[in-house]
Amino acid sequence: MFAKKITLILSILVALFIFNEPIIAQEKAFPKSGEGITLFLKRHNRVGKEYHDEFIKLNKTRLGSGNSLKMGVKYHLPPLKGAAATTAKKPNYEPLFGKELAQYQVTSSELKGCCFYLVSGHGGPDPGAIGKMGNVELHEDEYAYDVMLRLARNLLMRGAKVHIIIQDAKDGIRNDRFLNNTKRETCMGAPIPFNQVRRLEQRSEKINSLFKKDRELYKRAIFMHIDSRSKSHQTDVFFYYQDKNSESKHLAKTMKSTFEHKYNRHQPGRGFTGTVGQRGLFVLRKTTPPSVFVELGNIQNSFDQKRFILSDNRQALANWLCEGFVTDYKRYKKKLK
Repeated sequence: MFAKKITLILSILVALFIFNEPIIAQEKAFPKSGEGITLFLKRHNRVGKEYHDEFIKLNKTRLGSGNSLKMGVKYHLPPLKGAAATTAKKPNYEPLFGKELAQYQVTSSELKGCCFYLVSGHGGPDPGAIGKMGNVELHEDEYAYDVMLRLARNLLMRGAKVHIIIQDAKDGIRNDRFLNNTKRETCMGAPIPFNQVRRLEQRSEKINSLFKKDRELYKRAIFMHIDSRSKSHQTDVFFYYQDKNSESKHLAKTMKSTFEHKYNRHQPGRGFTGTVGQRGLFVLRKTTPPSVFVELGNIQNSFDQKRFILSDNRQALANWLCEGFVTDYKRYKKKLK
């Protein structure tokens, strides 16, 4: 009788222990084209034989011949262990992204060791180019800023260090078609001057000051704008690089080839007419890090306007620019070996 009571008590204690254990959600992810298990796991910060073996056990029925990964299949990821698990669970916070997206997780280390300086064109007293859709004005600085914030978040999630040079304390990432026009933007807290040359000097000097302090090996700046041409002139995204700077030129060409690949995949047969060229723009001449100047399209053209008006398209632009940086960084690392 006594033994039965002890057994019952132990059973209850075990049950309490089990049901009070925290429940960890099983992470899942899709593989990229050409990835095997090792590269797939590495992208998700799971390196080593233990993760490899556990992955196979978790996904036996989903794997192809020779334990190959199938495109379009979502695979279970082994739980992170030790310090990696602590880092993965700890959310990061950037209030500039807005309340809903201020928290983000670092999901990979693809850009660990990189530092980026992100500048959306104009801001403060200068709205930049102004287009119209019906009776609504479209201000260049608002749409460039939204794409820039989305790019910043993408880069941070891949382990990069990011300096958001032009900032708006209230406007986070927005999904509206028509973005409200304001003059709140600052250069990292400092008022943006009315004088055009002084505005450009301010952001260039801020980048150069940060560049001197940052210790990352791969440091790049991006200036994001929307062009203004005649309404009938449709343009694809195009890029400018710094004169006599091979790294800047490599980056611009990598960005262009990334966009070509994406257009061929998502809009086959359309073609991509974006260009790469050298231009002596003030910010390209005055900033120290290798830089790329991006024009996202023609704000006057009704076809181009869809590229900025739809939030999904703004996110796609940010995704593709981020992918361009990832590709360029991989080339840079190979060069150092």
